[in-house]
Amino acid sequence: MKALAKWIADGTPWVWLNAAAVSASILLVAGLLLLIGVRGMGHFWPLEVQRIVYQQADGSELVLAGQIREEEKVTASRLRESGLEVAEGTEFVTRYLLKTGNRDVIGQDFRWILEPSIISTGKPQSMVVFEREEWGVFIGLLIGVREAGQLLEDADVWGSFQNRLDHANELRDEIRDLEKSRIGRVNYRLERLRLKQRGLEIKGRDDAAALAEIESNRIVLQKEYEALEQELGDLYTRLRSDAVIVTTVDGQELELPMSSIVDAHRPNQMNLVGKLGYFFHNVWKFIAHDPREANTEGGIFPAIFGTVLMVLLMSVFVTPLGVVAAVYLKEYARQGLFTRFIRIAVNNLAGVPSIVYGVFGLGFFVYTLGGSLDRLFYPEALPAPTFGTGGLFWASLTLALLTLPVVIVSTEEGLSRIPRSIREGSLALGATRWETLWRTVLPMASPGIMTGMILAVARAAGEVAPLMLVGVVKLAPSLPLDGNAPFLHLDRKFMHLGFHIYDVGFQSPNVEAARPLVYATALLLVVVIVLLNLVAIQVRNRLSERYRGLES
Repeated sequence: MKALAKWIADGTPWVWLNAAAVSASILLVAGLLLLIGVRGMGHFWPLEVQRIVYQQADGSELVLAGQIREEEKVTASRLRESGLEVAEGTEFVTRYLLKTGNRDVIGQDFRWILEPSIISTGKPQSMVVFEREEWGVFIGLLIGVREAGQLLEDADVWGSFQNRLDHANELRDEIRDLEKSRIGRVNYRLERLRLKQRGLEIKGRDDAAALAEIESNRIVLQKEYEALEQELGDLYTRLRSDAVIVTTVDGQELELPMSSIVDAHRPNQMNLVGKLGYFFHNVWKFIAHDPREANTEGGIFPAIFGTVLMVLLMSVFVTPLGVVAAVYLKEYARQGLFTRFIRIAVNNLAGVPSIVYGVFGLGFFVYTLGGSLDRLFYPEALPAPTFGTGGLFWASLTLALLTLPVVIVSTEEGLSRIPRSIREGSLALGATRWETLWRTVLPMASPGIMTGMILAVARAAGEVAPLMLVGVVKLAPSLPLDGNAPFLHLDRKFMHLGFHIYDVGFQSPNVEAARPLVYATALLLVVVIVLLNLVAIQVRNRLSERYRGLES
């Protein structure tokens, strides 16, 4: 008993208890990341196409082709309740989620099939999976290629198709560059001219000379726009001139415009190396391309860009505010009841639900400040709001306000770690209080400031609720950063990874197609947060090494 009492008294049980709690937390986090990673990255793996002869409930046979996405066991009683016939004595039945594609042909691109109803299966080598701009994927057989309306007499149909697909993708890239860059710049300048003219009218300065200058610039831009429109029409004509002839697995012959096909592959002919190559190709497309099909297809580059840019702007806003507030509370404010009350209020603000900050940002930043800015500086654009609606600027400020308590507390902790002798030594050597603070105290407290930044970035990057009110959208027509002056457009709405997860997971019209994208986007959001934190941690560690000798 004495040994047990001594063992408890020296704290060993609590050490082991803490170690067990930490281990359990690490295992839970690792398990969560593993689940997200497997479910998400599995979406990019090229699954083989199965040809399945299936017996329907009425006894007729149905030929299907598709990729098996999921497998699960269901109780026979559950199937009987839904009207399906199951053999007596069967307790569990395996069913498969088959991605059949061809939504424009059969009305659905996913269906559940029961294992007992499968008559036969096979993996035809010639099955092709076409990734399209609309209607999801098409799974079938490639039998011919049309170039400029003429059917190509080439024995290597797949090679001819690949050549035309590469040509179509080049044209598609030219069209995208023309629409978003060159035509976009002309439209932007035309809109600026319209606003300039409207501003002159409001101020009563719309004299003949000013209007003539605006009109001459407009004529030049209009001619440039017409030339670009002609070039764009020619590109679309060339893109739409090609097509492929395909058949479904049950023999229906269709013609798919080459303009609708983004990519294609034959998974049943791929070896392991080929599948790995296509896997990384799909991952790159997911990271670098824009979304399609109500966010259920394509990539998420605008969401990545918006998330990183918003976090960087939030950091720029919150750092000076948090540091100044902490310096005042720690170095200048008289320590008393009022100061303690402020600290309690700051700590309580850290626990306020994020949606409350979103409501405050909408009411104060967007409607009050934004509306005032529109009336003062952008009257020519009214009634269309410029800053009187949600945008990147207000979203960054709202999240800066949300993370401000974290930065204040961490900075105060960093300031408290600086020995009083450092301050007294600096003052004794003739430095002023400000010089002591600026040249000695703040550099030594910078690791604590960076700790606050790390916590702020980790929280802000994953927030969704306040952003839904102050600037994030499902699809943004353009990025907040582009080649048009002033280059960084703080008034524009933007996409965000967290909101993208919410939208794909809960607002998608095609649930089965969107489910793997939820996991893939969640994994990418974790990666982005980790990368941002690693940068901040590296800076903090370098600062800690630099000032470690001074602290001792």
